[in-house]
Amino acid sequence: MPRTSTVDNPGCPPLRALTFDSLGLIKVIEARGQEKSVPKVVETWGEPDSTRAIVAASIIDRLSEPLLGVARKNGLIEILSPVNGNLQASIPNASQTDVCPESDAIVGLHLFRKQSIESSSRLCTFLTCTIKGCTTMRAIEIPQSQTDSKGNATETTWNACGSGDILFAKVDESECYALFGGKGVEVNIWDLHTSSKLWNAKSPVKNSLGIFSPTWFTCASFLGNEDHRKFVSGTNFHQVRLYDVSAQRRPIMSFDFRETAIKSVAGDLDGHAIYVGNGSGDLASFDIRTGKLLGSFIGKCSGSIRSIVRHPELPVIASCGLDNYLRIWDINSRQLLSPVFLKQHLHDVVFDSYYRNGKEVAPADLPQQEQAPDNISDGTDEGALPAKRKKASTMHKGNKNLKSRKISKNKDLLPQPKDFSEIPDRVVEEMVSVKRKKASKVHSGSDKVKKKNRKEQRFAIE
Repeated sequence: MPRTSTVDNPGCPPLRALTFDSLGLIKVIEARGQEKSVPKVVETWGEPDSTRAIVAASIIDRLSEPLLGVARKNGLIEILSPVNGNLQASIPNASQTDVCPESDAIVGLHLFRKQSIESSSRLCTFLTCTIKGCTTMRAIEIPQSQTDSKGNATETTWNACGSGDILFAKVDESECYALFGGKGVEVNIWDLHTSSKLWNAKSPVKNSLGIFSPTWFTCASFLGNEDHRKFVSGTNFHQVRLYDVSAQRRPIMSFDFRETAIKSVAGDLDGHAIYVGNGSGDLASFDIRTGKLLGSFIGKCSGSIRSIVRHPELPVIASCGLDNYLRIWDINSRQLLSPVFLKQHLHDVVFDSYYRNGKEVAPADLPQQEQAPDNISDGTDEGALPAKRKKASTMHKGNKNLKSRKISKNKDLLPQPKDFSEIPDRVVEEMVSVKRKKASKVHSGSDKVKKKNRKEQRFAIE
């Protein structure tokens, strides 16, 4: 029999995550209640259909009227509510009208947070990018109810590459710049306001053997929340590269991670650490300032990691991939907090950071809990609570008797007040004299024993 061992997972703090799989299902995972609880699937949105597989997702994470966008394999872009999964709008991809959606699938989707909220409608702006590089920025009006008519959509379209295949599209935190890259496409940055290319990377030089690695980027992520000039990317040749737009066009740092392709990278909130996942299920964190390995996450996934997301508030990250598991990790100890088996291949995961605020106890309920002790102080309204107190008092009678036996013999002394300065001097002198007498008796006994021992020693010598 093989030797097996079980690993106890400590559980994760209260959180809410949404996963997107190859059958087009959106599953809501929540960890409720205690500080360390096990996350479970609480809702599943959609019907299983492989032609409607979700290939990209984006969320506007805000407290009032959040939005969730998903891009499906058949070319549809759907805007939903991340609270209940209700469909707000369904838009066909304009770039896929003349070609088959599978041959030019969407690889990147981003919903812009900077949008105005009106009373009757909401303006939603999003960016999509396909494999062939067709990039579209579109603004649509989402009605409050499905019976209302949808307004005309305004869009801007450009081509992000001349040849090759785009594999990812990322938008920075300021939502002014977009990053593209892929197979045969060097990473490049575009200005979203003018739809013009600002910067294009240059291929690394040949190594000492004269071998040139072809261009094949698989993933990328911006570093920092306010600076778009630094970003990190992963290649199909198990290499992680750091770029600085203001320094040079070639990578300023590069290092290898294991021996399989890098499939996902994510930056930490401080902009100094990154999380890297590869095609063999390895997950590790690096200090991007030095390129040193901070540590590998405990445990190994059994399939390719396709998405890594850092929680905006809690010290945890989530990873998912082709092993059908969503895993929650602690970034400090790099320990697996809890895995969730979801049955299908997972393509992406997002966090709902306002979940805890929505599930907290209402402020109106808190004063009632604070006033509860005042209502039962008399013991006349409710009969159960005074009865319990009487039983408790009878149980503690024995303890009180034991304590009374240990009281000092000076019963005529006054009880000790809270302020010791109120004790009369006569009482203090009597208390000190009693302690001195006891100590003298103890020491006198020890002196008598010493004298006896000395006399015995003298007689023995004589």
